[in-house]
Amino acid sequence: MITFLTDFGTADYFVPAVKGVILSINPHAVITDITHEVPAHDIEYGAFTLGACWHNFPPGTIHLAVVDPGVGSERRVIIVEAGRHLFVGPDNGIFSYVYAREPEARVHQVTQTSLWRHPVSTTFHGRDVFGPLAAHLSLGARPEMTGPEISDYQRFDLPAPKADGKGTVTASIIHLDHFGNCVTSLTTDELPLTRLRAEPELTIGDQVITRFGTHYSQAVGDELFAYVGSAGYWEVAVRQASAAQRLGAHRGMKVKLSFGQRSQASR
Repeated sequence: MITFLTDFGTADYFVPAVKGVILSINPHAVITDITHEVPAHDIEYGAFTLGACWHNFPPGTIHLAVVDPGVGSERRVIIVEAGRHLFVGPDNGIFSYVYAREPEARVHQVTQTSLWRHPVSTTFHGRDVFGPLAAHLSLGARPEMTGPEISDYQRFDLPAPKADGKGTVTASIIHLDHFGNCVTSLTTDELPLTRLRAEPELTIGDQVITRFGTHYSQAVGDELFAYVGSAGYWEVAVRQASAAQRLGAHRGMKVKLSFGQRSQASR
Protein backbone atom coordinates (compact mmCIF):
# COMPACT_ATOMS: atom_id res chain seq x y z
CA MET A 1 0.00 0.00 0.00
CA ILE A 2 1.14 3.56 -0.81
CA THR A 3 -0.40 6.52 1.00
CA PHE A 4 -0.28 9.90 -0.67
CA LEU A 5 -0.22 13.35 0.97
CA THR A 6 0.39 16.64 -0.83
CA ASP A 7 -0.53 20.32 -1.10
CA PHE A 8 -1.44 19.81 -4.78
CA GLY A 9 -5.21 20.22 -4.41
CA THR A 10 -7.54 18.21 -6.63
CA ALA A 11 -8.48 20.74 -9.32
CA ASP A 12 -5.31 20.29 -11.40
CA TYR A 13 -3.60 17.35 -13.07
CA PHE A 14 -0.86 16.90 -10.46
CA VAL A 15 -2.35 14.12 -8.33
CA PRO A 16 -3.49 11.89 -11.23
CA ALA A 17 -0.15 12.40 -12.99
CA VAL A 18 1.73 11.03 -9.97
CA LYS A 19 -0.69 8.12 -9.60
CA GLY A 20 -0.34 7.34 -13.30
CA VAL A 21 3.44 7.11 -13.03
CA ILE A 22 3.18 4.85 -9.97
CA LEU A 23 0.74 2.54 -11.70
CA SER A 24 2.87 2.47 -14.84
CA ILE A 25 5.71 1.04 -12.75
CA ASN A 26 3.54 -1.18 -10.52
CA PRO A 27 0.05 -1.78 -11.97
CA HIS A 28 -0.95 -3.62 -8.79
CA ALA A 29 -0.11 -0.79 -6.41
CA VAL A 30 -2.84 0.23 -3.98
CA ILE A 31 -2.77 4.01 -3.53
CA THR A 32 -4.66 5.59 -0.63
CA ASP A 33 -5.04 9.36 -0.40
CA ILE A 34 -4.41 10.93 3.01
CA THR A 35 -5.11 14.45 1.76
CA HIS A 36 -4.18 16.81 -1.04
CA GLU A 37 -5.61 19.84 0.76
CA VAL A 38 -2.56 20.77 2.82
CA PRO A 39 -2.34 24.58 2.52
CA ALA A 40 0.09 25.48 -0.26
CA HIS A 41 3.73 25.21 0.85
CA ASP A 42 2.76 24.58 4.50
CA ILE A 43 5.26 21.90 5.49
CA GLU A 44 4.36 22.02 9.19
CA TYR A 45 0.68 21.40 8.45
CA GLY A 46 1.59 18.43 6.27
CA ALA A 47 4.01 17.10 8.89
CA PHE A 48 1.34 17.19 11.62
CA THR A 49 -1.28 15.55 9.40
CA LEU A 50 1.04 12.71 8.42
CA GLY A 51 2.25 12.35 12.00
CA ALA A 52 -1.31 12.00 13.27
CA CYS A 53 -2.24 9.04 11.08
CA TRP A 54 0.65 7.13 9.50
CA HIS A 55 0.80 4.61 12.35
CA ASN A 56 -2.85 3.67 11.72
CA PHE A 57 -1.80 1.94 8.50
CA PRO A 58 -0.49 -1.63 8.42
CA PRO A 59 3.23 -2.43 8.69
CA GLY A 60 4.94 -2.31 5.31
CA THR A 61 2.97 0.74 4.14
CA ILE A 62 4.89 3.27 2.02
CA HIS A 63 4.01 6.90 2.75
CA LEU A 64 4.55 9.35 -0.10
CA ALA A 65 4.51 12.94 1.24
CA VAL A 66 5.14 15.85 -1.12
CA VAL A 67 4.88 19.35 0.28
CA ASP A 68 7.90 20.72 -1.47
CA PRO A 69 8.36 24.49 -1.85
CA GLY A 70 12.08 23.78 -2.40
CA VAL A 71 11.50 21.69 -5.54
CA GLY A 72 14.33 22.11 -8.02
CA SER A 73 16.78 23.35 -5.37
CA GLU A 74 19.60 21.50 -3.62
CA ARG A 75 17.26 20.03 -0.95
CA ARG A 76 17.76 16.29 -0.71
CA VAL A 77 15.49 13.41 -1.68
CA ILE A 78 15.10 10.94 1.18
CA ILE A 79 13.62 7.60 2.17
CA VAL A 80 12.91 7.00 5.86
CA GLU A 81 12.59 3.63 7.60
CA ALA A 82 10.61 3.92 10.83
CA GLY A 83 8.24 1.71 12.78
CA ARG A 84 8.17 -0.94 10.02
CA HIS A 85 6.97 1.71 7.54
CA LEU A 86 8.74 3.54 4.70
CA PHE A 87 8.46 7.25 3.91
CA VAL A 88 9.39 9.01 0.67
CA GLY A 89 9.68 12.77 0.26
CA PRO A 90 11.88 15.86 0.38
CA ASP A 91 14.32 16.48 3.21
CA ASN A 92 12.56 19.58 4.51
CA GLY A 93 11.09 18.52 7.86
CA ILE A 94 7.94 16.87 6.50
CA PHE A 95 8.72 13.75 8.57
CA SER A 96 9.43 15.57 11.85
CA TYR A 97 6.54 13.96 13.76
CA VAL A 98 7.66 10.55 12.49
CA TYR A 99 11.16 11.15 13.86
CA ALA A 100 9.68 12.25 17.20
CA ARG A 101 7.62 9.07 17.49
CA GLU A 102 10.35 6.77 16.15
CA PRO A 103 13.76 7.94 17.45
CA GLU A 104 15.47 4.93 15.84
CA ALA A 105 14.39 6.00 12.35
CA ARG A 106 16.94 5.47 9.59
CA VAL A 107 17.18 8.01 6.77
CA HIS A 108 18.73 7.46 3.34
CA GLN A 109 19.60 10.18 0.87
CA VAL A 110 18.56 8.97 -2.57
CA THR A 111 21.39 9.27 -5.06
CA GLN A 112 20.43 6.36 -7.33
CA THR A 113 18.76 8.39 -10.09
CA SER A 114 18.06 5.34 -12.24
CA LEU A 115 14.90 4.86 -10.15
CA TRP A 116 13.57 8.26 -11.24
CA ARG A 117 11.45 9.09 -14.27
CA HIS A 118 13.45 10.84 -17.00
CA PRO A 119 13.68 13.58 -18.01
CA VAL A 120 13.17 15.07 -14.56
CA SER A 121 11.15 18.25 -14.42
CA THR A 122 12.60 20.99 -12.21
CA THR A 123 9.10 21.81 -10.93
CA PHE A 124 7.37 18.42 -10.55
CA HIS A 125 9.48 16.02 -8.51
CA GLY A 126 6.29 14.44 -7.18
CA ARG A 127 5.75 12.89 -10.59
CA ASP A 128 9.34 12.36 -11.69
CA VAL A 129 11.22 11.53 -8.47
CA PHE A 130 9.09 10.73 -5.43
CA GLY A 131 6.28 8.84 -7.16
CA PRO A 132 8.66 6.50 -9.02
CA LEU A 133 10.64 5.87 -5.83
CA ALA A 134 7.48 4.87 -3.96
CA ALA A 135 6.53 2.56 -6.84
CA HIS A 136 9.93 0.84 -6.87
CA LEU A 137 9.80 0.39 -3.09
CA SER A 138 6.38 -1.25 -3.50
CA LEU A 139 8.04 -3.73 -5.87
CA GLY A 140 10.69 -4.64 -3.31
CA ALA A 141 13.50 -2.10 -3.74
CA ARG A 142 15.29 -1.49 -0.44
CA PRO A 143 16.25 1.96 0.90
CA GLU A 144 19.91 0.98 1.26
CA MET A 145 19.98 0.37 -2.50
CA THR A 146 19.07 4.00 -3.21
CA GLY A 147 21.85 5.88 -1.45
CA PRO A 148 23.81 6.42 1.77
CA GLU A 149 22.34 6.63 5.25
CA ILE A 150 22.50 10.17 6.69
CA SER A 151 22.14 11.64 10.16
CA ASP A 152 21.90 15.37 9.39
CA TYR A 153 18.38 15.26 7.98
CA GLN A 154 16.07 18.23 8.44
CA ARG A 155 13.51 18.26 11.26
CA PHE A 156 11.44 20.87 13.05
CA ASP A 157 11.98 21.66 16.69
CA LEU A 158 8.56 20.48 17.80
CA PRO A 159 7.32 22.77 20.56
CA ALA A 160 7.49 20.95 23.89
CA PRO A 161 5.51 22.24 26.89
CA LYS A 162 7.66 23.86 29.57
CA ALA A 163 6.88 23.88 33.29
CA ASP A 164 8.04 26.82 35.39
CA GLY A 165 8.28 24.81 38.61
CA LYS A 166 5.46 26.85 40.18
CA GLY A 167 2.52 24.94 38.78
CA THR A 168 2.27 26.64 35.39
CA VAL A 169 3.01 25.00 32.04
CA THR A 170 3.53 27.02 28.87
CA ALA A 171 2.64 25.30 25.60
CA SER A 172 1.51 26.39 22.14
CA ILE A 173 -1.04 25.74 19.42
CA ILE A 174 0.49 23.34 16.88
CA HIS A 175 -2.40 22.81 14.48
CA LEU A 176 -5.77 24.25 13.47
CA ASP A 177 -8.06 21.66 11.90
CA HIS A 178 -10.89 21.86 9.38
CA PHE A 179 -13.48 22.41 12.12
CA GLY A 180 -11.56 25.26 13.72
CA ASN A 181 -10.43 23.15 16.67
CA CYS A 182 -7.13 24.30 18.17
CA VAL A 183 -4.67 21.47 18.80
CA THR A 184 -2.18 22.33 21.53
CA SER A 185 1.17 20.73 22.33
CA LEU A 186 -0.18 19.62 25.71
CA THR A 187 -0.65 15.89 26.27
CA THR A 188 -1.84 13.80 29.18
CA ASP A 189 1.75 13.92 30.45
CA GLU A 190 1.18 17.57 31.42
CA LEU A 191 -2.54 17.30 32.14
CA PRO A 192 -3.64 13.77 33.06
CA LEU A 193 -7.37 13.15 33.15
CA THR A 194 -6.91 12.30 36.83
CA ARG A 195 -5.94 15.94 37.50
CA LEU A 196 -9.15 17.51 36.22
CA ARG A 197 -10.39 17.79 39.81
CA ALA A 198 -7.49 20.16 40.46
CA GLU A 199 -9.42 22.81 38.53
CA PRO A 200 -7.09 23.33 35.57
CA GLU A 201 -7.31 26.43 33.43
CA LEU A 202 -6.06 27.05 29.91
CA THR A 203 -5.34 30.65 28.99
CA ILE A 204 -5.12 31.54 25.30
CA GLY A 205 -4.87 35.22 24.52
CA ASP A 206 -7.46 36.93 26.72
CA GLN A 207 -9.66 33.84 26.99
CA VAL A 208 -9.61 31.41 29.92
CA ILE A 209 -10.95 27.87 29.35
CA THR A 210 -12.24 26.19 32.50
CA ARG A 211 -14.45 23.46 31.04
CA PHE A 212 -12.71 20.15 30.31
CA GLY A 213 -14.22 16.96 28.95
CA THR A 214 -13.78 13.88 26.83
CA HIS A 215 -16.34 14.47 24.04
CA TYR A 216 -18.34 17.20 22.33
CA SER A 217 -21.68 16.54 24.03
CA GLN A 218 -20.15 17.77 27.27
CA ALA A 219 -19.88 21.28 25.83
CA VAL A 220 -22.35 23.83 27.15
CA GLY A 221 -23.81 26.29 24.65
CA ASP A 222 -21.07 28.19 22.85
CA GLU A 223 -18.55 27.86 25.65
CA LEU A 224 -14.93 27.08 24.84
CA PHE A 225 -13.93 23.68 26.17
CA ALA A 226 -10.89 21.40 26.11
CA TYR A 227 -10.61 17.66 25.54
CA VAL A 228 -7.99 15.10 24.54
CA GLY A 229 -8.21 14.70 20.77
CA SER A 230 -7.64 11.57 18.72
CA ALA A 231 -4.05 12.62 17.92
CA GLY A 232 -3.20 12.50 21.63
CA TYR A 233 -3.07 16.26 22.30
CA TRP A 234 -5.37 18.51 24.29
CA GLU A 235 -7.55 20.51 21.92
CA VAL A 236 -9.82 23.52 22.38
CA ALA A 237 -13.16 23.62 20.62
CA VAL A 238 -16.60 25.19 20.52
CA ARG A 239 -19.53 22.92 19.85
CA GLN A 240 -20.54 23.25 16.19
CA ALA A 241 -18.44 26.41 15.76
CA SER A 242 -14.84 27.49 15.25
CA ALA A 243 -12.67 27.93 18.32
CA ALA A 244 -9.91 29.24 16.07
CA GLN A 245 -12.09 32.14 14.96
CA ARG A 246 -13.28 32.81 18.50
CA LEU A 247 -9.72 32.95 19.79
CA GLY A 248 -8.11 34.59 16.76
CA ALA A 249 -5.81 31.59 16.95
CA HIS A 250 -2.76 30.81 14.86
CA ARG A 251 -0.09 28.13 14.94
CA GLY A 252 2.54 29.02 17.51
CA MET A 253 0.14 30.98 19.72
CA LYS A 254 0.97 30.50 23.40
CA VAL A 255 -1.17 28.41 25.74
CA LYS A 256 -0.80 28.57 29.53
CA LEU A 257 -1.91 25.71 31.76
CA SER A 258 -2.37 26.40 35.46
CA PHE A 259 -4.10 24.70 38.37
CA GLY A 260 -6.27 25.75 41.29
CA GLN A 261 -6.61 29.43 40.42
CA ARG A 262 -10.41 29.37 40.82
CA SER A 263 -10.20 27.79 44.25
CA GLN A 264 -7.65 30.34 45.38
CA ALA A 265 -9.75 33.24 44.04
CA SER A 266 -12.76 32.12 46.05
CA ARG A 267 -10.93 32.11 49.40
